[in-house]
Amino acid sequence: MHSHRTKDFWAGAIYVALGGATILLARDLPMGTSARMGAGYFPVVLGGLLILIGVISLARAFLRPGEVVERIHLRPALFVIGATCFFAATLEWLGLVVALPVCILIAAAGSRTFRLNLATLAATAGLTAFCALVFIKGLGVPMPMFGTLFGG
Repeated sequence: MHSHRTKDFWAGAIYVALGGATILLARDLPMGTSARMGAGYFPVVLGGLLILIGVISLARAFLRPGEVVERIHLRPALFVIGATCFFAATLEWLGLVVALPVCILIAAAGSRTFRLNLATLAATAGLTAFCALVFIKGLGVPMPMFGTLFGG
């Protein structure tokens, strides 16, 4: 069994990469102290925890046999990453009510079984309404319901 082909290995590698990227991106932010946290404190601690979990997962990959990853499916990953980038790039311009359903549909299109039908549109509308109620109304997250394109 090749340890570099197991789920533990790939999960660990991804965690280490994401944790390292998080720390790298937060390097210029003020750290502060645990009693008075700066803007960089949480990302650096989170990145460090991700690296720690990744190293543990990598060690497991070399110490015990695991389930082999036969093939990495790029299409679903690219659609989900693309949908996330679309949402981040268009939220201010389109607003949550337009950007989120488009994001959901882009991510769903990565599945081979995706079909655009009434049930899909209803689920997308329900998820969008739920997110608007929870994040904007309930938690007060400062994101526009309707973006600058719609006068928001």
